[in-house]
Amino acid sequence: MASPAPLWPHKAERHQAAGGDSRGSNQPPQVPRRSREKVPAAAGCPRQGGQGQRYQRAGCKTQKQRQLHRLQPRPARPGLASRRMRHSAPAGSGSAGSDCCEFQKSAMGVRGLQGFVERVCPDVCTPVDLREMAERHRINHPNFPPVIVVDAMSCVKYWYTAESWVCGGQWREYLVSLDHFIKAFTAAGIKLVFYFDGVVEKKKRDEWIKRRMKNSEEIARIFRFIKTHRKQPGREMFTAISALPTFTRFALKLLGQETVCTLQEADFEVAAYGLQHNCIGILGQDSDYLIYDTCPYFSIEKLRLDRLVTVMYSREALCCALGLSLTHLPLFACLLGNDVVQENLLESFWQKCLIISRRKNNRYSRRANILLAVADYISKLPCSYSSLKHLEERLPLGSDKTLLYRGVESYLLPGQQSPWVPPNITNCPISLQQQAAVCQDKEIFQLAKEQHIQSENYIIFNILSNGEIDCSNSLEDECDTEIPGQALIYRPARQHVYSVVLESGKGGACPLIKEWFVYFGNPLQQPELIQPVEPSVPGGTPDLKTLWFAKGPDVEKQRYGTFLACFHLQDRMEELQALGTPVAAFCCLLAYLMMQVSTLSMEDLNAFVALILCLKGKSAAQLEALQLAQVDSRAVHLGAVFVRGLTTLLMVNSACGFPFRMNDLMPWEAFDGKLFQVKYQQAHQGCSVEELLESNESLYAPFQNLKTIICNACMAKKRTIQSRPRGSGFTTGTQQRQFNPKFQQAHRSSFIPPYHNQTREFLSGNPQPQGDLVHFRKRMKMDKRTRYISMKFCVLKITKKAGKKMIVGKL
Repeated sequence: MASPAPLWPHKAERHQAAGGDSRGSNQPPQVPRRSREKVPAAAGCPRQGGQGQRYQRAGCKTQKQRQLHRLQPRPARPGLASRRMRHSAPAGSGSAGSDCCEFQKSAMGVRGLQGFVERVCPDVCTPVDLREMAERHRINHPNFPPVIVVDAMSCVKYWYTAESWVCGGQWREYLVSLDHFIKAFTAAGIKLVFYFDGVVEKKKRDEWIKRRMKNSEEIARIFRFIKTHRKQPGREMFTAISALPTFTRFALKLLGQETVCTLQEADFEVAAYGLQHNCIGILGQDSDYLIYDTCPYFSIEKLRLDRLVTVMYSREALCCALGLSLTHLPLFACLLGNDVVQENLLESFWQKCLIISRRKNNRYSRRANILLAVADYISKLPCSYSSLKHLEERLPLGSDKTLLYRGVESYLLPGQQSPWVPPNITNCPISLQQQAAVCQDKEIFQLAKEQHIQSENYIIFNILSNGEIDCSNSLEDECDTEIPGQALIYRPARQHVYSVVLESGKGGACPLIKEWFVYFGNPLQQPELIQPVEPSVPGGTPDLKTLWFAKGPDVEKQRYGTFLACFHLQDRMEELQALGTPVAAFCCLLAYLMMQVSTLSMEDLNAFVALILCLKGKSAAQLEALQLAQVDSRAVHLGAVFVRGLTTLLMVNSACGFPFRMNDLMPWEAFDGKLFQVKYQQAHQGCSVEELLESNESLYAPFQNLKTIICNACMAKKRTIQSRPRGSGFTTGTQQRQFNPKFQQAHRSSFIPPYHNQTREFLSGNPQPQGDLVHFRKRMKMDKRTRYISMKFCVLKITKKAGKKMIVGKL
C-alpha cells in the first residue's frame, strides 16, 4: 500500500498543491450552480405550476433527485392533525449538529458530515419506503418481526409538533402526537424500540457545558423577545421545553412501547442493539450512525409519517465517494473531531491536509474541503495498529497520545475488531460499574439498575452508581431576581433524596453528591458538592431495603411519610391522604414551592390550583384550540419551574419506593402551558374565582380545600402568602359581571389579608407599580385595553415614598 502523504510537504510541492488543478480522478460529482435563467419545461411537465415546475425550480434532473426533493420538509399546515402527518425540523433549528437544549445529545456525531453527504454526495442519500423494507424483512426472516431502533434523544424535537412551545409545554397535545407516530408504524407491522441517554459521559462533559452556556444566551434572547412583543417567538428561536426527554420516556412507556434508558452513551447502545437484533434500521439524526458498522441509518428529519418514507444514508456509498473502506470510517471520524478527539487539537493537521489535498474545490465550504482532504490523507495510510500509533506521535494531540486509539475503539461494537487496534480488544466500558459504584449493596444496586434501564425510576441509579447528576437549561428569566433558579428551589428536596438513597442517617461517612445544574450565576466550571440532609420522618427514616422491598400497610405508610418529609410536609399526612392521588402529590409540590419562594403571591397560587383542577376535563383538541391574546414572561418562567418540580416529584417518588404511581405524576395530568397562561393572567387581573374555575361550581370546594391546606402548611413554617396582583389590563367598576354570590362571598373571605395597593381605589383590580406619572401615562397609551375605559379623566395619586409629597395629575 502506498505510504501516506507527508504532513509537512516540501515548499515546491506545497506551491504546486496549492496552485495546481484541484480536480482529480477521485473528485466527487460537481454540484451545479443554480442558473438564474429560466429553465424550459421538461417533456411531459406543465409550464404553469404542477410538480414539473417545482422540480425545475429545485434543480431536480434525475428521478432520484425528484424522490429526495419530495422528502424535503415543508411548512406545516395549521391544525394538530395535519402537523402530525409530517415530521420536520423546526424552522431555524439547524441541522443535526444544532443545539436544542436538553433534548439534544451532548454531541451529534461528526460536525458537518450530515450536511456534507446531503450536499456533496447525494448518492449517499437513498429514498426508502419503510413499509416495503418491512415486508421484505418478513419474507426473508419469517420468524422475526421487523424492528426499528429509535435514537429518541435525536427525535424528540421532531415529535413535538404543538404550535405553542414557550409556555411550558402542550403535554396532552404531545401525548396525542406520540400516539399517532407509534400507530403509523404499528399499522405497517413495524415494532419500535426507543433508546434514551441515561448518562453524560465524562469525556463529553466539556461539550455539554459549552452547549449549556450557549443555550443560556438563547433563552435570554427569548425572554427579551417576550417582554418586548408579549407573544411567543417564531420557530427560528425554538428551544427545549423543560424536561421534555424525561417525560417522553414515561409517555412512550404509557403508550406500551419498549423504552430503554442507557448505561452509557446512547448512540453506542443503539448501534449495538440494531446490529445484534438484525433490525431493519436505526431512526435518528446523528451522523455517528454513518460511522458505526451496524444496520441501515434512516433520517427522522426526512420522515414523511403519512407515507412512511424517508432517506437512508448508505455507508458503502459514503466510502465510495471518499475513496475509503468501511474500516477507515472510525479513524476518519476521529481525525475530523468527535467526542474523544477535540476539534481544537486538529486545526493545524487540517490545514496541512488542505495544502496537500488533490480534491479541493472552491465551490465547497471549508468544512467540506476538510472532509475531502482528511479522507484523501487516510486513504494512503496502511490499516494497522502501528500505523495508528505512528500517526498519534506525529499529530499535535497534547500530552495524551492515546486519543486516536480510544476514539477508534469507541466505535467498535460488541464482537467487532478493527485493524487499527490490537486484537482481542472489545469495547466494554461498563464492566467495572458495580465495583466503582457509590452503593455497594448488590441487591439495591441491581434493582436500581434494572429500573433505570426500563425507564421506571428517575435519577436514582445515577446517584447510586457514581454520585453525580445533572440538569440542563430551563426556560428561566435570568433578569427576574424574585424567582430563584429551579435548581436552587428544589435543592433541599434533592438533599433529602440523597440522604434516603445513601442512608446518611445510619452512621458512617456519606459521600457528597456532584451536581451539574444550570442556573444563572453558576459558571459550571466544576460540579457543586452537595451534602445529603436527613429528612425529618416521624419515627426515623426507614432503610432503603424496607422502602423498596418490604410489603404491608405499615410500609406503605412509611413510604408516604418519607415522601412528605422530603417536601417538609410530614405533619400534613391525614389532610393530604384525604385528597387522594394524584392531587395530593401536586398539592405537595405547590406547598413546597410556596414555602421555598417567598415572592410567590396568592394570585400565583390561585393560578396553579385553578390550572390543576380545570385541566382534568379538557381534551388535547380543546387545549389546542385555546388562543392567547398575549404571553406573560413571568408566567413562562413559573411554568418551567413547575414542570421541573414535577421531575422532583418523580425523583422523590423513586427514592421512597413509589408511594404514588409514576404515571400519576406526569405533566399531562397537571400542566398545560397555554392554560396556565390564561389562569395566571386571569388571577393577576383580579378575575373572580368563578371565572378562574370556568363557572364550574363542582370545582369550588376542591379549590378552597387545596388553598387552605397549602396556606396552612405555609403558615406553620411562618410563611404568609400575600396578594400581589401584577395585571396589566384596566377595567372600571361598570365592567364587573354579576357573578354567582356563592363565588363572590367565598372569594372575599380569604383568610390572608390582601396586599394593599394605592391605585386600587381608582382602578379596581388593576394595580400599577409605584413610579412617575408620565411613565404611567405611557403604559396607559400602550395598552390596547384603554379603549374600554369609559371615564375621560381620572385623578391618580401615587405615594412615591412614605412622608414625601404625593403626585397628583390628570390623564
